[in-house]
Amino acid sequence: MARNATETRSRLVRAGARLFAEQGVDAAKTRDIVWLAGQANDSAITYHFGSRRGLLEAILRAGMDRMEPVRADADLVGADVPGVVAAIVEPIAAELRTEEGRDFLRVVAQVSGQAGVRTRDAPPFLAGTEIARQLSVLEKHLAEALPEPVVLERVAALIAFLTAVLAERAARAEPHLLSHDAFTADLVAMLSAALQAPHPTG
Repeated sequence: MARNATETRSRLVRAGARLFAEQGVDAAKTRDIVWLAGQANDSAITYHFGSRRGLLEAILRAGMDRMEPVRADADLVGADVPGVVAAIVEPIAAELRTEEGRDFLRVVAQVSGQAGVRTRDAPPFLAGTEIARQLSVLEKHLAEALPEPVVLERVAALIAFLTAVLAERAARAEPHLLSHDAFTADLVAMLSAALQAPHPTG
């Protein structure tokens, strides 16, 4: 791809993330995204991404790609549930440290219900990623004590809760009650406890 085309795609992804975060994935106008990206042609999104959905997937993929190197370095051999949860949570929580990352978190929370955990049908931006591998390891740990339907519901709830909490923090102005490190550690502890809670049998 030519350098100018790559730069244009990058600007559209950044502008799309900003307006999807601020106005909503469904509410943001494509012409405003094109304008914010400094493009004159209203069909720029269609040309570069095929559709509005294609732009959304490019935004999600860009965020996932930023986290992949850290996730790939995580050694989960012998890790317990809190260790796996930490490997899942810490890279995405680190997105809070940049403006681009905060926009990504506010976007991903809007589509977290499409992660395909319950149906085992991961969307394209998740398929084959390190986060998908980490979630699979988590499922195996939980399956040692819980029936499969409960495991799938809990992992889906983990994704929904995690992305919602991070998006809320991303949208809220500082100062925060907890430092970033304390917030992340508490989030890992809370999610680990919830995932391992006894399943009611009554």
